Amino acid sequence: MQQYKRYQRTKFRDHSAEANLFLRRAIIAFSVIIILVIILLVMLAHLQIFSYGYYNTKSNNNRIEIIPIPPNRGMIYDRNGIALATNNTIYQLNIIPDKISNLNEQLEQLKPMVNLTDEDIENFQKERLNYKSHRAVPLKYNLTSKEINQFVVNQHLYPYITITGTQHRYYPYGQTLTHVLGYVSKINSVDKARLEEQNKLTDYVGTNNIGKIGIERFYEDVLHGQPGYEEVEVNNRGRIVRLLNHHDPKAGDDIYLTIDLNLQLYIQQLLADKRAAVVALDPNNGEVLALVSSPSYDPNLFVDGITSDKYKSLLNDPKKPLFNRAMLGSYPPASTVKPFLTVSALSEGVITPKTVIHDPGYWQLPGTTKRYRDWLRWGHGKVDAVKSIEESVDTFYYQVAYDMGIDRINDWMKKFGYGSRSGIDISQNEESKAVLPNREWKKNRYKQNWLQGDTIPVGIGQGYWTATPLQMAKALTILVNEGIVYTPHLLLQKKSDLLDDTLSKPDKTLPIEDASLANLVNKNSWKIAKEGMYKVMFGSKGTARKVYADAQFKAAGKSGTAQVYGLRNDEIYNADRIPEHLRDHALFIAYAPFDKPKIVLAIVLENGGGGSSNGGAVAKRILNYYLLGDESTDLNESDSLRRRDD
Repeated sequence: MQQYKRYQRTKFRDHSAEANLFLRRAIIAFSVIIILVIILLVMLAHLQIFSYGYYNTKSNNNRIEIIPIPPNRGMIYDRNGIALATNNTIYQLNIIPDKISNLNEQLEQLKPMVNLTDEDIENFQKERLNYKSHRAVPLKYNLTSKEINQFVVNQHLYPYITITGTQHRYYPYGQTLTHVLGYVSKINSVDKARLEEQNKLTDYVGTNNIGKIGIERFYEDVLHGQPGYEEVEVNNRGRIVRLLNHHDPKAGDDIYLTIDLNLQLYIQQLLADKRAAVVALDPNNGEVLALVSSPSYDPNLFVDGITSDKYKSLLNDPKKPLFNRAMLGSYPPASTVKPFLTVSALSEGVITPKTVIHDPGYWQLPGTTKRYRDWLRWGHGKVDAVKSIEESVDTFYYQVAYDMGIDRINDWMKKFGYGSRSGIDISQNEESKAVLPNREWKKNRYKQNWLQGDTIPVGIGQGYWTATPLQMAKALTILVNEGIVYTPHLLLQKKSDLLDDTLSKPDKTLPIEDASLANLVNKNSWKIAKEGMYKVMFGSKGTARKVYADAQFKAAGKSGTAQVYGLRNDEIYNADRIPEHLRDHALFIAYAPFDKPKIVLAIVLENGGGGSSNGGAVAKRILNYYLLGDESTDLNESDSLRRRDD
């Protein structure tokens, strides 16, 4: 019995211990559950209340995308409202590379479908570096209808490749205006760095192209406009589900240029495939009527990115079509400078209207046996200032140069715009200063002192002196205006500034650069220079009299024949016996009508022979066209390549 009772007590104690253990475990488990519930509630509160804004934004970013809308680029027109640069709609193939795991495989599949080349793929790989990871990158531009149809049939196989329409710059007149308009092309790292430095990079989101040279670059801010955007909802494949918001872009401003397209086309046709440059200005305001550099190239090749082969072909072309001869070409101005030296010498008192020298066919440097020949070997006899221009007498200007000295020549020619950029509205790196030599220039260039013998050929626009066709045209405009300087300019008007339908006047006062030269020169000095230039064309012994014998207008001009290499004392110039690239350059400057000038011309024909016969003939055709409407482009053959005619 006692044993049984002890057993019962032991059993009770064991049961009580188990109950206590269970209770303790239950309390611990419940406590853990309570703690976990509290943690869960805290996390829910954190996610749904305290961090709502953060996760809501993150969620929206996963389904909402901002798509930039590039602005339409402003159009470019000539002075008569003819479109010179337009925007056409083209279709391009876009791809989101980061969404495609087998990118290389898909690119290979697309090759036969859309005529995708290895160069297209190479350009795409370079281009994608400029895009954010989730953005579509252009793969191929300007798809044909056949290419579009072939892709659309198979589009279900390529969920991250799409075809979109986009605006594409187009130059309807091709190479005619390349050296004026320039072109747009793909934005590269250099462009991006410049835009970022100017705080303009955000304005180019979604834009592929930017103005590279010419008017397209100089007026980039006017032509580009402001981008817009679309806020869209997309699915997990990046497809647009619905439009949430839309903000229209602001198109770029249209601009009107001073260029007369018909005149530009005529001059280009006249020059054919010659290596040449022509600049035509309105002397009354500095407007550029035509600026032709021949040969040229088609700017449309650069819009979507020119192929390596085509670019190498242009780069290696011996005629250098990429080179803007009108603004970058530096040529000895030759005898075209004689009217300006005449005005300068008269103003300095070095000569007077009554000064006469005797020309035996050469001029000898005092104190030496060095002789400088005249182009006419037997000389011109007695020569005054007017005759020196009419017959282009070299000896007269050897004497003028000797008496004036290089310092005074340099000072005066600066006033006519030589040795500096013209101020035209084109980027400075697209225009050359050329060389107006002086003592300091030679010291810096050759580490040598200026010699008296260096001055003499400068008197006939040779030696170290070079000039661009644009400088020559500006200088002649200054002479025509008797010292008043108008800056050459290409912009006539912006469309946003138009107050009516006419384009006859610019929207602001014309830029007068400097009128001080007019006060330094006696009226009679201008008259003497102009009279000499008139007689070049219509005088009894004028160097261009044969070319202008039947002219139906009155004009004035000056020829120039620039030596490319020097002749020995006993050598007679004969173009048939020397390589073409060593033949003389033909130059001619002219203005017309004589009494009330409407146009100023500067012409350079590389290795073109005599300035009067060849350069003068080109000038005559241009003046016939501009003043009389004569569209003939026939140039009479002459023997001028065999001799120097001025």
